Amino acid sequence: MKKIITLYHQYQEVISYLFWGVVTTVVNLAVFQVFQVFTNWNYMINNTIAWFISVLVAYLSNRAYVFHSTTTGLSAYLREITSFFGGRLAVLVLEQGILFVGITLMHGGPFIVKIVDNVIVVILNYFWSKWAVFRDKKKMSH
Repeated sequence: MKKIITLYHQYQEVISYLFWGVVTTVVNLAVFQVFQVFTNWNYMINNTIAWFISVLVAYLSNRAYVFHSTTTGLSAYLREITSFFGGRLAVLVLEQGILFVGITLMHGGPFIVKIVDNVIVVILNYFWSKWAVFRDKKKMSH
């Protein structure tokens, strides 16, 4: 049991990120699918709406439960959220490209392509969040 607790503490950030990543992915897939089923909108529009909602969930959960951000002050907070959304926006461009290739060019099912897309997105977003957005500024200054 001690070994399990030690491993948990050693990998707590990754475990927490994976948990909240699953929550965010479920939100993203659910919103995408609801819009696919109940609207006649293009999948790119549906994906953008799903992206915005899931990125908001991701920011709030990553800030509080994964990276335990201690950013204070309006200026620092705005830099943090801008960096988070900016990095996610860059990945959205890649995501839209994956969906275009998978759905339009390869005629894949939108939901299946979206699942594959989300695996890639979660990995990229973890590294962006860890190294650019929520990095420990105290460690960086030494």
